[in-house]
Parts: sequence; structure tokens; C-alpha cells
Amino acid sequence: MKSLRTVLGLGLCTLVLFGILYPLAMVGIGKVMPERSAGNPIFREGTLVGFEQIGQSFTSPEYFWGRPSAVEYNAASTGGSNFGPTNPEFLALVQERIDAFLSSNPGLTAADLPIELITASGSGLDPHITRQGALIQASRVANARGVSEEALQKLIDTHTEKALFGMFGPSDQVNVLKLNLAVDELTASN
Repeated sequence: MKSLRTVLGLGLCTLVLFGILYPLAMVGIGKVMPERSAGNPIFREGTLVGFEQIGQSFTSPEYFWGRPSAVEYNAASTGGSNFGPTNPEFLALVQERIDAFLSSNPGLTAADLPIELITASGSGLDPHITRQGALIQASRVANARGVSEEALQKLIDTHTEKALFGMFGPSDQVNVLKLNLAVDELTASN
């Protein structure tokens, strides 16, 4: 009987804690920081152009390309492909991405490509690439936009995010949407 009371008490405590208090705390935090809980919407001239925390598809040569998505950047159905690293479908998809990237970025080899440019993230919504992933695309974007590669490299440096306090979170990452908006501003002013 004592074991039954312990189990029921523990079950009730976890139900209250994780079924009521935790969800209420998350809703409360969302109310305090509404932009962060909504994915940090980015507006240009009053029009929503995207979300800072949700990746988007960029495929034209005038833009930096982000990480591929297994869910076509659909935030309603996040997830990865769940293919293992030796799955033939996965290997064919990765090879297809490598070929497409190399055909649009002449002078590069498959060994030059950072992994995030050819594989999807676990959520399928990663809005960031590494600084290196942005730098290897600068030549293509510069040629397509008619701007100098040095100007784009400065933009990349400006938009490179460091780890919090130099140790928490990823280091040297670039938000692709913010970088592409900055490229738009740069070319609009030229």
C-alpha cells in the first residue's frame, strides 16, 4: 500500500509540474518576449520577409544559400530525413546537392564544401551557415550582383555571430536571411 501511495504521489507531482506549471511558464515567457517566441519576424518596409530563427530557401545566384531542408522549410512539420549515413537515397541526395552547388560555384571542389551546405539539419529549419559556408559563396554572389567580393566579405564579417561569452553556442555562424537582406541593401545603394 505504501508503494502505491508513493507511485500515485509521484505521478500527481509530475503531472502538476510538467502538465500544468511547465506549459504555463513557457506561455508566460512567450508573453514577456513575443518576438522571440514568434521566431523573430523580420520586416522590410512594413512587409514580413521572414523569420530570424527559421531558415528559408534561397536558390538564385544573387543570394547566399542556406542549409538544405528535409521539410522544405515548413515550420509546421519540422524534422530531418531520418536516413542513416550509408542509406543509398541519402547518399544520392547529398551527391545531387554537391553537384548542384559545384555547378553554380565554379572553381570549388567537393572537399571545399562545409557539411551544412549539403546536409539538412535535424529540424530542417536551421537559419544559419558557418562563416566558411558564406565565404565560399561570395564569388558567385559578387558576380551575380556586380559588386566586389571584398564588399561581400566585409558584410559576412559584420554578420558573423560569435558564441555567447565565447563559449556558449555555436561560433562563427551567419544568419542567411539577415546576410541576404544586407546584400540587397548594399546593391540598392550602388
